[in-house]
Amino acid sequence: MKKMTMAAVLIAGLTGAGLAAAQAIVGQAAPAFSGIDTAGKTVSLASFKGKYVVLEWVNPDCPFSQKHYNSGNMQATQKHAAAKDVAWLSVNTTGIAQSDPKDVAALAAWAKAKGAAATAILVDEGKIARAYSARTTPHMFLIDPAGKLVYAGAIDSKASSNPADIAGATNYVIQAIDETVAGKPVSKSVTKPYGCSVKYGAAG
Repeated sequence: MKKMTMAAVLIAGLTGAGLAAAQAIVGQAAPAFSGIDTAGKTVSLASFKGKYVVLEWVNPDCPFSQKHYNSGNMQATQKHAAAKDVAWLSVNTTGIAQSDPKDVAALAAWAKAKGAAATAILVDEGKIARAYSARTTPHMFLIDPAGKLVYAGAIDSKASSNPADIAGATNYVIQAIDETVAGKPVSKSVTKPYGCSVKYGAAG
């Protein structure tokens, strides 16, 4: 997989570039999509009709993704979602080609080594990221069983790459899942995503 450069990290999405688009669609139907997962299977949003679905943009080379995976925080959030019968789709949009077996295998191996608990990991060449205006890794979305987008933004309230900040952070994804599954409105439906900038591929 392509390595992150320090320049790319410094471009990191502590900006709200994707925020306006996220605000515009929260409360509306989530964009339909299909993609190929690391097992070579086609996965579509329609496959999960009637279920809650989390989308997580991920890049193993990004310090912000590493913060949440090396600490176990992302895996714990994935397991919390699974316990609530929420499907979890991790999306990797880093310009790697779906046709490159070496890159796809490396992504799958990384997820296995980290104990990731995603329902599937999609290799996106840009189409899914563009549909959701995904800008950072991580950038999180929650879709309800009716297909409506109910949350878009950061995983939590501490916009840093320091794992020590996790303990004092509000996990917005867990909060959104718990509230909406309980039939309550999501108290923070849009937040500012943070992380490394998403690298759109040729299809983006």
